[in-house]
Amino acid sequence: MALHLHHYATTTRWTGNTGVGTTDYKAYERAHTATVEGKADIACSSDPNFRGDKSRYNPEELMVISLSNCHMLWYLHLCSAHGVIVTAYTDSATGAMEENADGSGQFTEVILHPVVTVKEESMIAKSLALHEEANKMCFIARSVKFPVRHKPTAVVGNGK
Repeated sequence: MALHLHHYATTTRWTGNTGVGTTDYKAYERAHTATVEGKADIACSSDPNFRGDKSRYNPEELMVISLSNCHMLWYLHLCSAHGVIVTAYTDSATGAMEENADGSGQFTEVILHPVVTVKEESMIAKSLALHEEANKMCFIARSVKFPVRHKPTAVVGNGK
């Protein structure tokens, strides 16, 4: 049984009506806005492969971003709890999605590539091991049905 139940409210508003609605597949834009009350709007579209605007975020990118963010936040928490001092963190995450003949599709995996800077050489081994624990704790990774892998790197430095 869950200890706490959390709820999230968002609004997605389609802004791509060019005046004729969805009269034809090519007649409308995929532009939309994602909103959370009290926060900046996120300009969204579909992937450019599906007639989307490449200057806007698409759902697939947001999925990969969510997994990367969630992993990082759990990882930093675990490092602080285990005495690993992280001074910088960057992740160049990648996701793979396969499209089916009927136009549907699904992610097959996401790979996180975090580069973590720790304060001391003695922290490197523990810093690398904590990625496995962060992956087990991440709310988003626990909620998807495809594997979320990680290929971390750790270096020593002051970071920023």
